[in-house]
Amino acid sequence: MPIFVMRLILVFLLVTPTFFSAQNQNNYPQDYFGSPLEIPLILSGTFAELRANHFHSGMDIKTQQRVGLKVLAAADGFVSRIKVQHYGYGKALYITHPNGYTTVYAHLSEYSPEIEAYVKKHQYDKESYEIELFPHTQDLIVEKGSVVAYSGNSGGSGGPHLHFEIRNKEEHPINPMLFGIDIKDTTRPLISSIYVYPIGDSSTVNNANTRQKLRLTPQNNGDYITESIEAYGTIGFGVNTTDRQDLAGNRNGVYSIQAFLNGSQNLDIDFSKFSFDETIQLNRFIDYEHYKTKGERIQKLYNDNNGLSIFKSDVNNGYLTIEDSISTVYKIRVSDFKRNDAWITIPIKGVKPKNEFVKNETTTPYYIYANSATNLKEGRVSVDFASNTFYDDFHIDFKVKNDTLFLGEDTVPMKKYFSISYDISNYSEADRNKLYIARLVGYRKYPSYEGATRKGNILSCSTRGLGTFALARDETKPTITPVNFRKDQWLSNYRYLKIKIDDSGSGISNYRATVNDKWILTEYDYKTKTLTYDFNDGVSTNTKNNLKVIVTDNVGNSTTFESVFYRK
Repeated sequence: MPIFVMRLILVFLLVTPTFFSAQNQNNYPQDYFGSPLEIPLILSGTFAELRANHFHSGMDIKTQQRVGLKVLAAADGFVSRIKVQHYGYGKALYITHPNGYTTVYAHLSEYSPEIEAYVKKHQYDKESYEIELFPHTQDLIVEKGSVVAYSGNSGGSGGPHLHFEIRNKEEHPINPMLFGIDIKDTTRPLISSIYVYPIGDSSTVNNANTRQKLRLTPQNNGDYITESIEAYGTIGFGVNTTDRQDLAGNRNGVYSIQAFLNGSQNLDIDFSKFSFDETIQLNRFIDYEHYKTKGERIQKLYNDNNGLSIFKSDVNNGYLTIEDSISTVYKIRVSDFKRNDAWITIPIKGVKPKNEFVKNETTTPYYIYANSATNLKEGRVSVDFASNTFYDDFHIDFKVKNDTLFLGEDTVPMKKYFSISYDISNYSEADRNKLYIARLVGYRKYPSYEGATRKGNILSCSTRGLGTFALARDETKPTITPVNFRKDQWLSNYRYLKIKIDDSGSGISNYRATVNDKWILTEYDYKTKTLTYDFNDGVSTNTKNNLKVIVTDNVGNSTTFESVFYRK
């Protein structure tokens, strides 16, 4: 056999394992999905980054601060779901593809003409702006690169952008970058802070049994080293880290976090995919108490009974056991999708404390056993926690004064909602109809509507998050104000009719608008408190038109606005 052939075989044997190893790390199709926009992709939000109560399920693509950019089908398929809501995703579109994946496009301003006509027909049939549709496979077929919608700012969007997702057959969202959708990124993740936690009463760090913030020192090569710590017993670490792409200044989520003890890996957190069922567990993944009091999200590098699938592997759940007189080195690697890394080195010296520590624990007369249902009752107020609402057993503050319920502080992470009930039989019937349960928020304890489900004399609500609650009364009717017209005005050249609706008490529950006694589709933007009607819908065909708008708040206060306008 010629020597050059032997060399080729040797090269193949050496390269092939690496090649297949790299391929096996990403089994997703690379050229199947195209870009959902015609402009260069720059992100304002990355997949699985930390949000309030959830992981972000897609990528947020900047739309150059504009509304109305063409949104393209990422691949051939059919529209399998359409959802229109005031909050959340706003106007959203779901396309299912022959390979089993589904792409999601959210915060849209409108759909393509064919889809828009399909949606409006059902909205008018049901006389409802908010709607959820599941078209048949042959109803709305789309081709890769065809225009299916236009970008917008609808729903809970904080500014114009396109939210884009790829989900598998199980409806689990997956990082779109794994499918070859490329984002320029040569920038390392940023490490903002690092913390160490003594776990249990007998563990210490720097002769203390409380969380310690470590001093970070940046190195010339872009990595970090912390001060040396003295520790004993079981400890865990937490890091506040973000990433930034080359063309955007905003801070986003990272792709993976790994940890190594004396060179051996003991933790691997991978943010490539998750399920919606587990996303609330984010509040256990972070130091929730620190986040609620300091506004900083510390990601815990140990599996603190959080049940998250992003923990791909760990040794001893990511905890470290530090023995006396033993020195160790703990390293953390934070990576973005392009494998730009930032390393943190933490020298640890095992030092057993000379004195025992007595942990000061706040006690109250009320105790929560996490695996048991708990009812707390005082006077006319009752609180019910189902089993496994909380992660840990703990003492809870519970006090009732008049109609105000003091239920600790919102610093304890929860898995489930719980219920609060008030017996309102001591109120007159007229007052009962105007009551709701409010969460008292902010420095001034402003009442924020939490719920008002009434059965007889019991008023209740479901909520998630401890805090202070109270009965509140709302006797103020909503307001309705025309924005771009006045009574008896000719509106022949107008495309839209705009009306502002607002409620200063319990908040708007529903609204209804008619022209000449026929229901009209009005789009409600809660951010601007504006109802918008499109004259192209063709409902107002008379010269003289009678407009009627009825708005009702959450306790039933109602306001009716009537006006006349003319069109040719």
